[in-house]
Amino acid sequence: MPDTPINAFLLQRPQRQAGPVIFASPHSGRDYPVEFLARAALDRQAIRSSEDAFVDRLFDAAPRLGAPLLSACAARAFIDLNRAADELDPAVIDGIARAPHNPRVSSGLGVIPRVVAGGRPIYRGKLTLAEATTRISRYWHPYHEALAGLIDETRRGFGQAVLIDCHSMPHEAIEAHSRPGHPRPDIVLGDRYGVAAGRDVMDRVEAAFAGAGLRVARNAPFAGAYIAQAYGRPSRGVHVVQVEIDRALYMDEARVEPLEGFAAFREMLSGVVAELVQPPAAALAAE
Repeated sequence: MPDTPINAFLLQRPQRQAGPVIFASPHSGRDYPVEFLARAALDRQAIRSSEDAFVDRLFDAAPRLGAPLLSACAARAFIDLNRAADELDPAVIDGIARAPHNPRVSSGLGVIPRVVAGGRPIYRGKLTLAEATTRISRYWHPYHEALAGLIDETRRGFGQAVLIDCHSMPHEAIEAHSRPGHPRPDIVLGDRYGVAAGRDVMDRVEAAFAGAGLRVARNAPFAGAYIAQAYGRPSRGVHVVQVEIDRALYMDEARVEPLEGFAAFREMLSGVVAELVQPPAAALAAE
């Protein structure tokens, strides 16, 4: 029996788009079909460890400030929208031939994830290829059609498009990759080492977060995944910056609940959003 359909995404548009900046949150979806949960080997709380929980709420000032916000509805454990549609894992999908080595697929994090945080298996058995194909058709393709459409529309309207691809990172991941004697970053910006975004764009994004008092690092340990790779084309006027926020800043990771200071942190990020949405010409005039 196929999973009960859920909405693939929510697109919130401003009354008038102020500039070339677009915000998207592909991993904050929290809709879990009942059939998916019924066949899972983990309970709902454990499965939610894969979510970039509440990231869509952290950036929800964007439409009010003049930028579109595209948010996933489908949960990341159900389908990962920051993977290519053909990143299929033969260890969780029956009938898939082994392909050349892909580190994301090998680690269980293909387009249909096999595991959640800590390498815990999601399923008791395998999915059929038909189930996987249907899931990709219902959720992956609509999200990416909407994203591609936004990028193209924005580039035509403003001469360029700047996608801020919004994510969160487990606090332990930051601790594991931090160098002794160096403060842990609050924010990691990824542009695939300059391939997905121009230097001026990356500098502007970093300045906006640093100006809010946040410690910012670039490309380590997260340089950008499929969305940055597939859409970032600076030579064609399309820039993608992946933003990773330390979850410990705003949520209880074990309980998947906002911290008491969530509203204040969200308000601070609204200021970052405003700084990014403001057209560069207006920013220079203000200086």
